[in-house]
Amino acid sequence: MTVPEPIAAPPLRARIETLLRDTVPGRNPEFPYASQFTAEQIDRLRRLFPAEPARAAVLVPLVERPAGLQVLLTQRASHLKHHPGQVSFPGGRIEPADAGPWEAALREAREEIGLDPRYVTRAGFLQDHLVISGYRVTPAVGFVRPGFDLRLDETEVEDVFEVPLEFVLDVRNHLARDRTVAGHSVITHEIPYQGRQIWGATASMLITFARLLREMKA
Repeated sequence: MTVPEPIAAPPLRARIETLLRDTVPGRNPEFPYASQFTAEQIDRLRRLFPAEPARAAVLVPLVERPAGLQVLLTQRASHLKHHPGQVSFPGGRIEPADAGPWEAALREAREEIGLDPRYVTRAGFLQDHLVISGYRVTPAVGFVRPGFDLRLDETEVEDVFEVPLEFVLDVRNHLARDRTVAGHSVITHEIPYQGRQIWGATASMLITFARLLREMKA
């Protein structure tokens, strides 16, 4: 199998801005886990979701560090009933008071980790992702200016950490795993980093991001 080359110049931020310019939320839902589903599996999985899934949004924060863009991720609190300890993006349900997915993602990031929206500049949106918990999630990508302070809501978040975006985008770091999803055996992908495992919908969104940037390069 030929491994695609790592994403290179032009500068990554400029390429992301070009890729996501004029994107709107709510596009082309993808299934979770960046899996290689067969057509039959996709058809069966669709039947598991309600006709109108609950809407949610997550912030994909790209922190502008001197060494390059870093992805800011959270680790969910270990006492939570659902997905304890899982690596994720800050985010949650879109509430009626939210003007849209971007505003919901910023609100959730402020509530969960104390990220001040004034430090975040909107880049655009990835396509929606359908997740097994029954939500249709809009990933909102934003550039985060350094200098922010974080304050974790320990009822939801146990830790935060950063991963170099170049590491996340490199397909050599996308490791295939056999998993059972909704009773189906599928090949999924995980991104291990310094003893942590990025998997599930979070990995799916990041791998989707990497694929779109590769396609843009081509």
